[in-house]
Amino acid sequence: MSFALFGRRYWLRAALASAGAMAVPAWAMADPAAVAPIRELCDSLLGIMRSGRGTAFEKRFATLSPVIDRTFDLQAILQLSVGPAWAGLPPDQQATLATSFRRYTIANYVNSFDNFTGQRFDVLPDTKSLPNGEQVAQTKIISAAGESHELDYVMRQGGGAWKAVDVLADGSISRVAVQRSDFRRLVGRGGAQALIESLNRKTSDLSGGTVT
Repeated sequence: MSFALFGRRYWLRAALASAGAMAVPAWAMADPAAVAPIRELCDSLLGIMRSGRGTAFEKRFATLSPVIDRTFDLQAILQLSVGPAWAGLPPDQQATLATSFRRYTIANYVNSFDNFTGQRFDVLPDTKSLPNGEQVAQTKIISAAGESHELDYVMRQGGGAWKAVDVLADGSISRVAVQRSDFRRLVGRGGAQALIESLNRKTSDLSGGTVT
């Protein structure tokens, strides 16, 4: 199994370019609805891990796609990552960029969780409360040897549902903050098309060319 999605060295290097780690919030009683999407995600990730590389990438991609859609507010994540330039993009470019970002996000998860060797997910029953009303659902993936990696999901309620708007590695390093510098650099240099092309290339690389 690859830990490319949240490998410790990658995140720590990338954190140097981010706006800084989040302050650790206080524990609060969980809203079960905020934790439920993350439980479903973890169960689905275990499923595609057990399927492994013997199952076609595009089949695992199709299996995980609806779960990613239910778990993440991809539109909010993309807008946060692109920043103020988002509002100035024509609607057709926004739509194309959203499609490319969705494919890239799903492909990244499928590529990272591609092998089962006895791992398990622990999803804590309590959440952490943030001052703005968001909740943090905390998980760990634990190997058969006992090595653990922490992944926390910042959950935001909207439209009657809780969805993740960020992922924190080791409890503090924000994936949105990490990708923000890359996304904004690309948009600043070549507009939305530069970011679209970059995401499409990454998706093709992650999927071995089977998802384009």
